[in-house]
Amino acid sequence: MPISELDQTDCAMLDLLQKDGRISNVKLAAELNLSETPCWRRQKRLEESGYIKGYHAQLDRKRSGYGVMAFVQISFSIHSDDSLLDFERAVQDIPEVLFCHNISGESDYLLQVVSESLESYEKLSRNVIRRLPGVTSIKTSFSLKEIKSSTRLPIDGNS
Repeated sequence: MPISELDQTDCAMLDLLQKDGRISNVKLAAELNLSETPCWRRQKRLEESGYIKGYHAQLDRKRSGYGVMAFVQISFSIHSDDSLLDFERAVQDIPEVLFCHNISGESDYLLQVVSESLESYEKLSRNVIRRLPGVTSIKTSFSLKEIKSSTRLPIDGNS
């Protein structure tokens, strides 16, 4: 079901759940001017259709001990399907890698990586990232200041 098939109430529900994934069904129903059972059914339908992939707590990166945020560009010299798949599988097992994107441009992949310190990043880079299957080059840029951090998608009920 494409987003264009969602009505304004569905879109409002998605927006509210992005703001507060712990909102109770009672409060969610009140915010949407619905009774509780239809509200719960809508939410379940959105979950089953894949719009809602899960619920999580958003942790403070720095308070959790990860003071360093790095953006790592990964390049390959050989672009075989096997080496790319091996890399993609291996990167799944690195907890410090928050995001991994196959990108266009000079590099093949872009990773967002957290680390406790520059020293711990250096060890991760040398002992783990550089040894990933197929990697021939890495370029790292460090975040000096985080301006915006969000996983919330813009939901427009008028689409």
